[in-house]
Amino acid sequence: MARGSSGFVAALTAAAIAVVGFLAYQASAHVPDTLGKPQVKKSPSATASKPPQDKKNPAPPPAGTGERVVYSTGDDRVWLVGAGNKVRRTFTVMPGTVDPAPGTYAVTSRDPAGAGSDGKSVEHIVRFALIDGVVFGFSAAVDGSTPKPDSSKKLGGIRESRADGTAMWTFATAGQKVVVVK
Repeated sequence: MARGSSGFVAALTAAAIAVVGFLAYQASAHVPDTLGKPQVKKSPSATASKPPQDKKNPAPPPAGTGERVVYSTGDDRVWLVGAGNKVRRTFTVMPGTVDPAPGTYAVTSRDPAGAGSDGKSVEHIVRFALIDGVVFGFSAAVDGSTPKPDSSKKLGGIRESRADGTAMWTFATAGQKVVVVK
């Protein structure tokens, strides 16, 4: 085989692996509950959403160390906390229909674009947990909307504005700590 064709084969193989990974994620995100729960490492369970607390006067992020994303399920608020415990950005979000349990997670995967559970085109998808078959992650609708999710479904998508989505995308790279608090 010529040198040029081995590079071509390697590129095709890499593209095929990326497509298969994306399709596997899409398939896992749309598996009906009737097919049973996947065998996943024991982790915190998902909890029902609580009504938001005081959005006008959000508290500073909880104590912690290191760079991290802090997501408050009670306030529907996110803090991007940088070095020296300095808040780089804070913003409100529209949560899914279920919340991840409080705890420490890490960014597991990212996609520049995809489709939300509401069929809208979304960008800057940052996923951090898969609990009881529900994928939890942040994304922004390309049209800028943040509608309430379909309450008849178990959804873990957390919708943010496009500007906040861009900030999250830049800050929350693979492996970034995500701390969920009430």
